[in-house]
Amino acid sequence: MSAATQLTPLHPERRIAVVTGGSRGLGRASVEALAARGVWSIFTYNSNEAAAQEVVAAVEAAGARAAALQLDTSDTAAFPAFAKALAGVLVDWDADHFDYLVNNAGTAHHAPIEAVSEADFDALYRIHVKGVFFLTQTLLPLLADRGRIVNVSSGLTRFSFAGSAAYAAMKGAVEVMTRYFAAELGKRGITANTVAPGAIATDFSGGLVRDNPQINARIAGATALGRVGEAEDIGPMIASLLREENRWINAQRIEVSGGMVV
Repeated sequence: MSAATQLTPLHPERRIAVVTGGSRGLGRASVEALAARGVWSIFTYNSNEAAAQEVVAAVEAAGARAAALQLDTSDTAAFPAFAKALAGVLVDWDADHFDYLVNNAGTAHHAPIEAVSEADFDALYRIHVKGVFFLTQTLLPLLADRGRIVNVSSGLTRFSFAGSAAYAAMKGAVEVMTRYFAAELGKRGITANTVAPGAIATDFSGGLVRDNPQINARIAGATALGRVGEAEDIGPMIASLLREENRWINAQRIEVSGGMVV
């Protein structure tokens, strides 16, 4: 099946999302917000299968369906097998495509420029840039025409905090990549946008924002709404962006930071 193949929905009323890193944090919040809107999800987890199954149970309790597939999104060699497994889930669900791709999986990194090793830089590149590009490429034959792509970036591409240069540079690449996705996939009616969260109180970066009172207070003080973000501030926004009503939003960077550093 070529990337340009016209995919006709078997069940036009049903929508299916693929979300990377869906077992925790922003990914989990996105999967659960999609479930509340009746969207079924196939999501990835890296190593914590128990957490992934908790998300499956939560989705099913909401009346939707979910499937958890293991994937290290930095390992491009694993992408063809992942696509095959994903296609198998679709067949089980009596579907031949999915509608939404949310590239959310990622890792944090905090170090001053002089302390960033080449190995650190390469690891960030593999998951945040190479992984996003080639996973999207691999899944294009299964993504429906008029589908949606959302790539998760960071507020750190707009404002700067010392120690975030390498990570922010990767997210900057994601934002450029997203615009090219929009330009090239528009012929299939596929939109591509970037969602850029501000600092969020999750276990990302070892729970730095959530668990460090000084950092939490510093970020709250730099945010117009006076607090740090929560995963529940982001997941529903992503789910909303994917709705048909937002079909004309394309090639945009949408920051969801509560007004951080304005």
